[in-house]
Amino acid sequence: MKSNPKYIFFTDFDGTITLQDSNDYMTDNIGFGTALRKQGNKDVLDGIKTFRDSFKEMMDSIDRPYSECIQFLVDNIKLDPYFKSFLKYAESINMPVIILSGGMTPIIKGLLKALAGSDADNIEIVSNHVKLRHGHQNLDEPGGWEIDFHDDSQFGHDKSLAIRPYAQLLPEKRPTLFYAGDGVSDLSAARETDLLFAKKGRDLVTYCVREDVPLTIFEDWRDIEKAVREIV
Repeated sequence: MKSNPKYIFFTDFDGTITLQDSNDYMTDNIGFGTALRKQGNKDVLDGIKTFRDSFKEMMDSIDRPYSECIQFLVDNIKLDPYFKSFLKYAESINMPVIILSGGMTPIIKGLLKALAGSDADNIEIVSNHVKLRHGHQNLDEPGGWEIDFHDDSQFGHDKSLAIRPYAQLLPEKRPTLFYAGDGVSDLSAARETDLLFAKKGRDLVTYCVREDVPLTIFEDWRDIEKAVREIV
C-alpha cells in the first residue's frame, strides 16, 4: 500500500498464470496418476474431503528429489502467452499483482524465473512452503520433502486471509480488488474481491455456478486485461 494503489490484482498461479497446473502435472505424471487426482478434486468440490487433505495426498504420492521436480516442471509447464503483457499494463497503472497460491513457493519462483524472467520481479507471492520429511537428510533424497502448509485452515492456505485486510480498509483508502483463479484451491477467495475472474471450463466455474457466486469467465489473460481496462 506504500504507493497508494487504486487497484490490486490477486491471482492464483497454477492453471491461471500457467497453462497447466504444475501440481496436477506432477501428480498425473510422476505421482499417483490422473484418475485419483481428479477424484480428489471432485471430493473437495462435493465437500467430502478438504483441499488440504486432498492436496497432501497428491504431494505425498510424488517421491522424486525436489530439485528434480522443479526441473521437470520448468521443462514442461508453459506460461499463459498474454500474462507478461498484463504485467506491463498493471505496472503502468500502479496496480500490484499478488500471487495467492495453494502450491509451493520454490516451485512458483522457479517457474516464474524460467518463464517470465525479470518481468515477474515485482510480484509478491503468498503460498505454502516445503520442508524436510522426518527421517531424511535433505530435500533431494527420494521422498525427502513434503509440503509445509501456510496456515492451519482446511485449505492449507486460506487465501481470504490475505485479501481481507485490504477489503476492510476505510472506503477512502480501500482499493478495488480483483481475483483470478481456476480450481479448488481458489474456493476460499471466490467471495472476497470486487470482481472474480474464473477460468472457462475449470472447477472454480462449477463451484461459482452451483453456489451462485458472481463471476466473469476468462479464457486467457488477454480477456482479463480487456475487462480491467474497461473498469479503470
